[in-house]
Amino acid sequence: MAIPPMFGPAFDADPYPAYDWLRRNAPVTRVPLPGCEAWLVTRYEDAAVALSHPALAKDPERGSPEWRAASLGLPLDHRPSLARHMLNADQPDHPRLRRLVSAAFTPRRIAGLRERTQEVTDALLAAMAGKDEVDLVTDLAYPLPIAIICDLLGVPEADRATFHHHASVIDSAAASAVEEITKATDALELFLADLVAGKRTHPGDDLLTELVRRPDITPDELTSTAFLLLIAGHETTVALIGNGLLALFRHPEQLAAVRADPDLLPDVIDEMLRYDGPVRNATWRFPTEPVVIGGQEMLPGEPILISLLAANRDPDAFPDPDAFTPGRIGAPHLAFGRGPHYCIGAALAKIEGEVAIGSLLRRYPDLALATDPDRLTWWPSAIMRGLFSLPVRLNEPKA
Repeated sequence: MAIPPMFGPAFDADPYPAYDWLRRNAPVTRVPLPGCEAWLVTRYEDAAVALSHPALAKDPERGSPEWRAASLGLPLDHRPSLARHMLNADQPDHPRLRRLVSAAFTPRRIAGLRERTQEVTDALLAAMAGKDEVDLVTDLAYPLPIAIICDLLGVPEADRATFHHHASVIDSAAASAVEEITKATDALELFLADLVAGKRTHPGDDLLTELVRRPDITPDELTSTAFLLLIAGHETTVALIGNGLLALFRHPEQLAAVRADPDLLPDVIDEMLRYDGPVRNATWRFPTEPVVIGGQEMLPGEPILISLLAANRDPDAFPDPDAFTPGRIGAPHLAFGRGPHYCIGAALAKIEGEVAIGSLLRRYPDLALATDPDRLTWWPSAIMRGLFSLPVRLNEPKA
């Protein structure tokens, strides 16, 4: 039984036929990766179990020697100054680190971030005025969440272009491009070290200053947490906005409906996350003891990927899963994960998506895709699913 191809531009453009085959024929199976094999979980029920399973660790040091030798976690997961964050932590460190960061995502602070998100969005949309064509990834989806997360962490305005450059390489380079990613990571590591040092001597009213003052976080954990928030705090929203707008362009009846009634936006955003979400696979997990999921035994250290895209198109959880249907009732999607590692920034990502997409459709109600959607190119990342570009015509009325 041959597993369908799971690498390359064709798969990146439309992975769903392969995922459908896997769910029906090999829902928990070993897939080849450069240098080793990994388990891939594709059914919703199995994915929900795996995401919350207490015997599946997140610490990369729990991975098998083959996985570590294959450099699949490098150059990020084996750098103490970048890897000691909550996404790579288990008990007791994970809840401690999560509590430290959760202060940034209180309802009060999120409300303030909504105002800031609207302000940044309005400025980005105003900068598009008078242009015939713009790229909604370059001109909106990328700069918006970077501005918000940099505000949250207190990254100086003069340094944001540097961060943007390094982050874009880490976000969208293929996993095999180790040299390219390593150079960007080296630079970002130095950038973060300088940023943390600056907060010690020149504190500000920001989350990173709050963390610097805490005695219960180590230097490596501090830099790693800053790295996680800067990268994860923007890339999910970049992909959400780009993927979500493409889904609307491909479903003109839904685009017309949300233009006519902006109150539909929360349901539309939720369906965007399910239909073609920003996270392809949940980050690596490793059994600490023999574990059986979907009838398959997984041994300690064997790497596991949980396909959120496949789980979110499972017909056993979502009737007519390939239809874009806002307002669905039933199983919750898994785009932000589940269990103790549920995305801490999920509420902020949804707000950024709502504000960006809602404001765009109000400001430019006649915009339209400027290329054949089948010619768009996608990030080759094993974890994220996002577009390199999304060119549109604004179709503004002529003065």
